[in-house]
Amino acid sequence: MGEGNSGKKGGMGALLASIRILFNNPLVRSFLKLSSLDSTCIQDGRKVTAPIVYHALSRFAGESMECPLTTRFLSTVIDSVIDVGIKLMRGKEEEAIEALRDPAVRRGVSLVMKGLGLYGVTVPQEMPAPFLIVWNFTNMCNLRCKHCYQRADKPLPDELTLKEKIMVVDQLDKAGVAAIALSGGEPTMHPDFLRVVNEIANRGMYAAVATNGWFFADKERLIKAKKAGLRYVEVSLDSADPKKHDWFRGVPGAWERAVKALKNAVELGMSHAMAVTVTKANLHEVEDILELAESIGVQRVVFFNFVPVGRGKDNIWLDLNPLEREELLRTLYKEMKKRNMQIVSTAPQYGRVSLQLSGGEEVAPTHFYVGDDPVVKAVAEFVGGCGAGRIYAGIQPNGDLIPCVFLPIKVGNLRERTFWDLWENAPLFRRLRDRSKLEGYCSKCPFKNVCGGCRARGYAYFGDPMAPDPGCIYNLKYWNQIVSDLRKELGEKVRITVKVPSK
Repeated sequence: MGEGNSGKKGGMGALLASIRILFNNPLVRSFLKLSSLDSTCIQDGRKVTAPIVYHALSRFAGESMECPLTTRFLSTVIDSVIDVGIKLMRGKEEEAIEALRDPAVRRGVSLVMKGLGLYGVTVPQEMPAPFLIVWNFTNMCNLRCKHCYQRADKPLPDELTLKEKIMVVDQLDKAGVAAIALSGGEPTMHPDFLRVVNEIANRGMYAAVATNGWFFADKERLIKAKKAGLRYVEVSLDSADPKKHDWFRGVPGAWERAVKALKNAVELGMSHAMAVTVTKANLHEVEDILELAESIGVQRVVFFNFVPVGRGKDNIWLDLNPLEREELLRTLYKEMKKRNMQIVSTAPQYGRVSLQLSGGEEVAPTHFYVGDDPVVKAVAEFVGGCGAGRIYAGIQPNGDLIPCVFLPIKVGNLRERTFWDLWENAPLFRRLRDRSKLEGYCSKCPFKNVCGGCRARGYAYFGDPMAPDPGCIYNLKYWNQIVSDLRKELGEKVRITVKVPSK
């Protein structure tokens, strides 16, 4: 999304920046509020009920549709403002149009626009619904990973029925959610997996899965999932050494099947990623892991923050100290600059590190993309940093709604209250959206709007989701205090010895 030969900037970056600037005035916001109302249009011979702003984006992308007069009028106004905005930002309009042909992208941009209409510009931006839901589809799992936030094993006795799962998808659809990632446990082994993937896809939402890869090592299974509407496959692979990965995942043969699953995704041309949880056991394997990814043909590697929750709490020794994490994030940035693949981190501090190492030229607006487009930097504070309870949320196998899968604080249950009600009114979500409520150095950090610290780590270590993230270099004193307290609790002479397989 950097500048090309024409001097124009990335289409989607320009689109988001122009929306933020041009729609932040009372007159245009009044149009956005009206455009947040649902309308039914005929598109490709079928009825599509969605907010008017969604239909406006569909028209902007060149979709042929029949809409009521009011919808056509408001769509014309909105499309005109967008067109002017992209030109003012010197953006590539053709890129924006191409991206908006994807219904899931239209949903995401619609959320931004609805948020502006309802709340005005807030920093970070408040949304009427999350971009992404990570749904722990089931607690059943065939592996026994040492860091598992769910302590996954057998299915829970109160997991949602298929009928209830469809009800949840319906609620998320009506709320305008752009993407749903099925996680677990191991979602691909559940008998409802393909049925629910198909339901998500048919409603225009982006269907994704986070998997250990065991079952997608069978190419036919992945083909069936792709036909059902699965668009993104994220396979966990935590070492270039098969023995070490299998030790971490608790079952022999896990590495071989994860590699095969990734190869299958590459061969099928599916959007995919290798997911790596970074711990003391594999901290020094970054280059080996990236070389393995390149040898498979992987285009995207996501390095996950370790959070001591679930089984991870039992293996807290695996966590990196702030110095190690800082060096890791710097290494990832440098590797990203020299390799032909996307290399990202779920550690929100990656946004700060990318800014610092690039001399203020590059930034990760969420923590999933690093770009040098000036308009991308302009929206970094708009959508940046930890998104728990703000731009994403988690759902447990029994329908409990939580801010993040690593932050398992129940705010309500979707069997008892609607998703929209909980998203709008849950006190914890309201707190997480207000960065002034942060504690420790996170509260005054100049990077808090592109980072904000990992709220799950604040909760895991201090029992408060607004507490400082002790994994950040600027919160080193809190980490040192944690280590000191542990030494007092265990005794100075206690030593923990863990045998990690090596090559």
